[in-house]
Amino acid sequence: MTEQDRVFQQVARIEDFAFDEKVAKVFDNMVSRSVPFYNEIQRIQSDLIMDFLPEENGIVCDLGCSTGTSLAYLTQHPKCPASTQFIGYDNSESMLDKAREKLSSQINTGKVTLITADLSALPPLPACDIVILNWTLQFVRPIGREQLLKALYQALKPGGIVLLSEKILVNDPVLNRLYIDHYLQFKVSQSHYTDIENQRKREALENVLIPYRLDENYELLERAGFGRIGTYFQWFNFACMIAVKV
Repeated sequence: MTEQDRVFQQVARIEDFAFDEKVAKVFDNMVSRSVPFYNEIQRIQSDLIMDFLPEENGIVCDLGCSTGTSLAYLTQHPKCPASTQFIGYDNSESMLDKAREKLSSQINTGKVTLITADLSALPPLPACDIVILNWTLQFVRPIGREQLLKALYQALKPGGIVLLSEKILVNDPVLNRLYIDHYLQFKVSQSHYTDIENQRKREALENVLIPYRLDENYELLERAGFGRIGTYFQWFNFACMIAVKV
C-alpha cells in the first residue's frame, strides 16, 4: 500500500529536492496528488503509445521511470503486443527499488528491464519505437536538454515518437501567475496539502526543477530533428507533448 506523502510537513531546513529514499517511499502518493489528472494522463498516454507500437518486437524506453507506473500501465494494456520490450532508466536506486516491486512479474518474464542511469550521462539507447519523458526533462540542466533530445532522436526508428510531459511557463506573466494560482488552489482543495507544505516543496524544487515555456520545448524538439510536434493534453501550466520522427 502506498504511504501518504508527509515529506514537507515537518522539516528543520529546506534542502534541494532529491528523489531519495524518503521521497521514493511516498512518491506514488506524492505524484498523484501533485500532477493534475495524473492517472488520466497515464491512460491517455498508454492508448496513444499503442498507435505507434509495431506488432512485433517493439521497444519502449522510459527515461526517469521513477517507481515504474507508466511501465505498469503499458505492460498491462490490453492492446500491447506480447513481444514488446520495455526499458526503464532512473538515477535513483530508491525509486528503482519501488519499480522492481511493482514490476516484479514483468521483470521475471524478461518483459521489463530497469537500468540505473543519469540522463546527463545516458548510455546509448537501443533502436526503439517509443521514448517517454514524463516530468523528467525539467530536471535536466538546461544546457544538456538539446543534446539529450538529439540522442533520443538518433535512437528512435523512423515513425517513432517521444512523449514529453512537463510543467511549463506561459509567455504572458499575468496568465503565468494565474495558472500557478490555480495550480496551488488545486493542491490545497483536491490534494489536501497545506500552504506551508506547498511553500516548502516549492522552495526545495526552486533550483532543481527548471520549467520552459511550451514554445521553448517545441523549439528544442525541432532542433533535435523532430518534424511533427503537437500537444495532446494541457491543464493550465502542465502540458503533454508528442513528437514524431518522420
